[in-house]
Amino acid sequence: MTGAEPAAPVTADRAGGDLARRATADPLYRLVAYALEAAHGRPPAAVWSAPYAFHLGSPGLVAAAGWPTAAAAAPRTDGLVRLSSLGHPADSCDLPLTPSGPPPAAPAWAVRPYAVLRALARAGYGTGGTDLHVQGSLTGAAGLATAEPTDCAVALAVADVHAATGEPPDRERLARLLAAVLPDGDDGLRRAVLFARPGRALLLNARPGRRRRHVAFDPAASGARLVLVAVRGEAADRPRDLARAVARARRAGALSAWPPGPEPGRSVLMLLPEARLAAVRAAVAEDFRDRGRPVPRFLNIAVAGAARREE
Repeated sequence: MTGAEPAAPVTADRAGGDLARRATADPLYRLVAYALEAAHGRPPAAVWSAPYAFHLGSPGLVAAAGWPTAAAAAPRTDGLVRLSSLGHPADSCDLPLTPSGPPPAAPAWAVRPYAVLRALARAGYGTGGTDLHVQGSLTGAAGLATAEPTDCAVALAVADVHAATGEPPDRERLARLLAAVLPDGDDGLRRAVLFARPGRALLLNARPGRRRRHVAFDPAASGARLVLVAVRGEAADRPRDLARAVARARRAGALSAWPPGPEPGRSVLMLLPEARLAAVRAAVAEDFRDRGRPVPRFLNIAVAGAARREE
């Protein structure tokens, strides 16, 4: 490490600094704030939450789920990036922030966040470096995309802590930046993370220059439930198990089912009448138990709002 000032000062009025000790805060955000302080020896300047997101059965519509990923960040001034995650406790890393050229070697989990940090630095965000801790509330086993909410949480947290006090991150600019640096990602899901509204779906095919369009999508308001059903077991068995779970759920009263992402995976979203929730779960569970198969996991999904700073 050089003799330069290692970190920009973190003050309580920038928020995040006392989040770990705030009894009324959500446990995930308290944990992420505490974990950054434990890993890097200083409190966060900001903690951002970003919802998992999903595609609807109708083309061109996306929405956010009420399950978050969180990122805690504190600014540095010495060009160093320090990355950690509760999901990878043995693989924290300290890396030089090099906006161009070959990236330094990094643990597999940190490669994508580091790519985001490099892109941010090239755009003028966080050129001095950052201490960063990330953690999701769901694992990949749930079947919702984990990369896109993490991309957005990292970008928002880093842009926030390196901006002038009170200046919110430019979400549209960050969306374009992430699409450019991570073209293999799902831009529709990222836009849901950044621009979603509670009880609304975001229409993706709005013309450039037009106002962003949202349409009503609030199953709870109409007496329905939106449920994510994720199958377990060997990867080769999942497509067949998923199809069987959908068939049993439809027979028990599910209204519709569709994959949450553009590619079929290990889960489906189901819309069903609230009065049939217990019957659907029981029918699916019974079928899988009778065949000696792992029972699918059911997760209730609330249609949530966009990423936000946790105060």
